[in-house]
Amino acid sequence: MHQVTHSTQRIQDGNEEPFVLHSRVVRPVADLTLLEQSLLMAEMAMVAYNDPAEVRRAAVCIGFPDVAFYERDGSQAYRFRNDHDCIIACRGTEPGEWNDIRADANATSVLSETVGRVHGGFKREVDDLWPMLETALMCNVQPLWFCGHSLGGAMATICAGRCLLSHIDSNPERLFSFGSPRVGNDRYVHYTKLEHFRYVNNNDIVTRVPPAWFGFQHCGDEVYLDRRGQIRRTGFAGKTRDRWIGFWRGLLKWKIDPFVDHSIHQYIRAIAKAVLEEQQQGKDGKPTRSGPSQTPPNAAENSNAENSNTENSVVKKQHGPPKSKQRTQTRLKTDSESSATQ
Repeated sequence: MHQVTHSTQRIQDGNEEPFVLHSRVVRPVADLTLLEQSLLMAEMAMVAYNDPAEVRRAAVCIGFPDVAFYERDGSQAYRFRNDHDCIIACRGTEPGEWNDIRADANATSVLSETVGRVHGGFKREVDDLWPMLETALMCNVQPLWFCGHSLGGAMATICAGRCLLSHIDSNPERLFSFGSPRVGNDRYVHYTKLEHFRYVNNNDIVTRVPPAWFGFQHCGDEVYLDRRGQIRRTGFAGKTRDRWIGFWRGLLKWKIDPFVDHSIHQYIRAIAKAVLEEQQQGKDGKPTRSGPSQTPPNAAENSNAENSNTENSVVKKQHGPPKSKQRTQTRLKTDSESSATQ
């Protein structure tokens, strides 16, 4: 039985455009399917763009009444908490915020807190917030989750890595990023090993910066949303073709696809549709393509699969209290693995 309700809720502040919420959590996040977790985290990332009063109203509707807001020099994040879980959501880029524009534009790499190099602008954003987040998480005993969209996805990636390697007792359960840019170099992205699902929507331009020839790489398991908004596993050639078709169809509608596809609402719309399909298959008695608490249907291959150099990677802190229960670790199948099982 699913542990999340998807009755649509609308939140509106004054004359502003209302935003729609699909998730209503009544059980631990770990009890949700991976698609339901993805939808919840995408909505938390969306909520983080709003002002604190509106965020609190939305968080209560979703099922996280305990909200804390952290801000310094334009860098912002929220901590959402209920009786079961704690979620850190980093706010993404606001076009009118000079601090965000400066962070995105500063594509020079700098030494990270651990090993390797990271994007200087993203690191600065995290450096502003980390002392407050670290203090807030020192006494946390609940399962901990990280999420973010755009710049917020990059920040959440760095924060989750720092949390994993720090003296904080809580290990990140999972990290979800949506439309995230590349964060660090090869050594950095392969040093920490945590469950990271990185959603990419078709032509989303932000997921292609900074350029790979600058030495930056993506981390985590890519989950690709095609031009129809469906989760799809495909290789480089398939994605290139799908992106070209999506681009030209966008032009026919007078839309610039690389920018339209970056909207967090596009991500939520696609994931919410996949969740409804998954639940409908369960009601009909049909086996779902993903199964409860498993990987999304047609998920993309592990973006790091081609790099087998994990010699010096860190998997989990060895200190701190043991987990209350062990969850089955999931990862995305590569195309070669999927072919082998067919």
